[in-house]
Amino acid sequence: MPSQTRKKGLVQWQPMMVRVLYALGPIALASMYFFGWRSLAALVLCNAAAFAVEYIFCRQNRQQVSSAVFVTGSLLALSLPPALPFWMGMVGAAFGVLFGKMVFGGFGKNVFNPALVGRAFIYVAFPNPMNAWWSPPFGGFPGGFAHWMPDAVTGATPMTILKEGGAQALKDLFLGSTAGCFGETCALLILLGGIYIIWKKSADYRIVLSGLAGFILLQTILRGAGISSALHPVPALLSGSFLFGLFFFITEPISASRHQTGKWIYGFFYGVMVVIIRTFSVWREAVTFAVLLANVFAPIMDYALAMLDRKSAAKKANKA
Repeated sequence: MPSQTRKKGLVQWQPMMVRVLYALGPIALASMYFFGWRSLAALVLCNAAAFAVEYIFCRQNRQQVSSAVFVTGSLLALSLPPALPFWMGMVGAAFGVLFGKMVFGGFGKNVFNPALVGRAFIYVAFPNPMNAWWSPPFGGFPGGFAHWMPDAVTGATPMTILKEGGAQALKDLFLGSTAGCFGETCALLILLGGIYIIWKKSADYRIVLSGLAGFILLQTILRGAGISSALHPVPALLSGSFLFGLFFFITEPISASRHQTGKWIYGFFYGVMVVIIRTFSVWREAVTFAVLLANVFAPIMDYALAMLDRKSAAKKANKA
């Protein structure tokens, strides 16, 4: 949690959260280019719903709204399919802040990533629009800046298409010219934004590196073992929301592991779980569930590692 905040006004602006918003800025602009102005509307409405819920609770206790709520609203909006009805996104944002954050006591006390609590709720409550309504991206100039949104196409998810052999060229996956959720298609901007928040210490490099290692290692093993549902590691890495989850979801400082050794295990667990769920389950996009499972695991792991540290320190003290 950041040590310095600005306490004037309605919102308490934590520098750590502001830096995450900076990193999401180019990704949000790219989502407008690829999927039209509907992306901006989704961002505004999801943030408004998230802010309203937190404001209601904070007002009762005469507290300020944390700027983290805008990170929650933005991450949720950017993780949604372009054709999803606005009201579903707003319900997800409100649900995520209420049941993923406020019920635990507010900012700094949440066990789960609030944005993914909201996304998981939408995924379960509205499976058809979350899994079957996909929109091909705009291209050229001015792209989506001259349109409201592309036409939605009902069919297989991008991950299903990849598993069936119809993968986009690696260039398209890297630059974002492929169907997918608003902010999860352009690997280049996700990488740049992720590097920025690591550099500014708003995300921990240990979680990112271990998550990447776990993903590539298991994906390579399964692919080498001849499992038909396992993608080649490179397109698997660039497709779907793995990178977005790696930099912006699993590194959320409150719900992540806080133990230095635990961060390596926590990230590795995330990478491995994404591969397992993608390869062997009916859920083609596994990031939401992998992050939430890691959130459950983190406090137990931190407690066990802290106990081991105390025992090790006691043994050293007795030897001395």
